[in-house]
Amino acid sequence: MLYGMKKAAIVTGGSGGIGSAVCERLAAEGWLTAVCYNNDKSSAESIAEKIRANGGTAEAFRCDISSAESIQQCVENVKKSFGGIGLLVNNGGIADINLFTSISDERLTEIINIDLLGAMRLSRAVLPDMIREHSGVIINISSVWGECGASCEVAYSAAKAGIIGFTKALAREVAPSNVRVNCVSCGLIDTKMNGELSKADLDAVIGDIPAGRIGTPQDAANAVAFLADEKSSYIQGQVIRVDGCWI
Repeated sequence: MLYGMKKAAIVTGGSGGIGSAVCERLAAEGWLTAVCYNNDKSSAESIAEKIRANGGTAEAFRCDISSAESIQQCVENVKKSFGGIGLLVNNGGIADINLFTSISDERLTEIINIDLLGAMRLSRAVLPDMIREHSGVIINISSVWGECGASCEVAYSAAKAGIIGFTKALAREVAPSNVRVNCVSCGLIDTKMNGELSKADLDAVIGDIPAGRIGTPQDAANAVAFLADEKSSYIQGQVIRVDGCWI
C-alpha cells in the first residue's frame, strides 16, 4: 500500500533502545516508519505494532547492513510499501569491549564492516532517488568515543570517528542537491549495550557527567527529530552531541 505524499523514514537498528525511540518519535511526527532489524524480528514487529496502535504508520523490514544485497532488497521493499524514501537514520551497529591487542582480525573487520561501511552502503542505496528528487535527509548515529576515543573500544571508536568524517564529507557532496547529512553523537545512553555496566561503574560515570544523569533513548530521538525537520534545513554536515556535557 502506498500512502500519498508522505515519505518513508528508514531506521536501522530499529528494534534496539535508541532505534525504537527514534522510530516512535518519527512516526509521531508523521513519517512512514520502516523499523529495520537484522535478527530481532519479533521486537521490530512489536515496535511497528505499537506505532500503529498509536495512530502512526510503520512496518518491520529485515536489513543486514553488512550485505549490499540485503540493503538493496530492504530499500526496494520499503519503496514498494511506502513509496519515496525521505529520511535515512543510520543507527544500526555493534560494539566490543576488549584490548586492541586481543581483538581478532575477524572481529575487527566485522565492527568496521557493520558500524561504518553499513551506513555508507545504505546511504549509497538511497541517495540516487534523493538526489533526483532534490530532497532528502540522512542522519548518522555516532558516539562521543568517535570524537575522543575510548580505551578498550578502539575498533568501535575508529568506526564511529569514520562515521563523523563520512557525515562531513558526504554533506558537502550532496548539499547542492538539497540533501542534508548530519550526525548525532551520543554519550552514555540507557540502552542494552550499556546494561552490562555494574552499578558502581555506572555511578562513577554519571558522577563525571555535569548533567548528573544517564541519557535516555528519547534524548537521542529528540535530536534526530530536530535534524529531520525542515526547520533544520540550513544545518548541514554537523555533529550534534547528546551527552549531558560529558566531554
